[in-house]
Amino acid sequence: MLLFSVLAAAVAPGLALLTYFYLKDRYDSEPLHMVLRVFVMGVLMVLPIMIIQRGMMIWLGDNPYLESILISGGVEEFIKWFVIYHIIYNHTEFDEPYDGILYSVAVSLGFATVENVLYAFAGNASVSAMFLRALLPVSGHAMFAVIMGYYMGRAKFTDGKRKRWYLMLSLILPFFWHALYDVIMNTMVNHWLWFIAPLMAGLWYGAIGKITRANNRSPFRFVKREEEIKL
Repeated sequence: MLLFSVLAAAVAPGLALLTYFYLKDRYDSEPLHMVLRVFVMGVLMVLPIMIIQRGMMIWLGDNPYLESILISGGVEEFIKWFVIYHIIYNHTEFDEPYDGILYSVAVSLGFATVENVLYAFAGNASVSAMFLRALLPVSGHAMFAVIMGYYMGRAKFTDGKRKRWYLMLSLILPFFWHALYDVIMNTMVNHWLWFIAPLMAGLWYGAIGKITRANNRSPFRFVKREEEIKL
């Protein structure tokens, strides 16, 4: 029974967050099978990412800063970005800016869910430990994905030089915040809470704003009566 409870606690945060972001699509909901397929892509990314990270750790040695910035943040965010750009970016279902957020979150939460399950079994984690992971690493992966998807959506529906700029931001900014998160967690052993709490609060605040702005740029958005009066 305890094993089942821990397993449920490991899987539930990813599914709950995915449901939250799916329901935030206000104007043209994506096909559920498509979102789940992208989620499974995130699940399948775990093994190749682990192999690459293990090879880099052998090559670069045991350095907490290199591990946080390059091995963890760099590898994970680049592969997520690569998958989204090459598989989802030009897909016909990517037809409004918010879709970038939703599909990026789906990939990231697929990865984070398997990572959570592996941690639960490898570390003999308790339900309370899994609750803390739901608030931090799982939620963190979702926040980095919101940033990635927001700028991916801006790039998709922007012409000219700004398209390339937004594509660069969709990779650079998630990498920066992921690396900062890992540096705090891996190097500030006794004081990490004082830094990670405001960081996560700021990321959530920014994510909510990006969700609203992405929805407001939807080509399927209907003009409300109040806005018609203002016009």
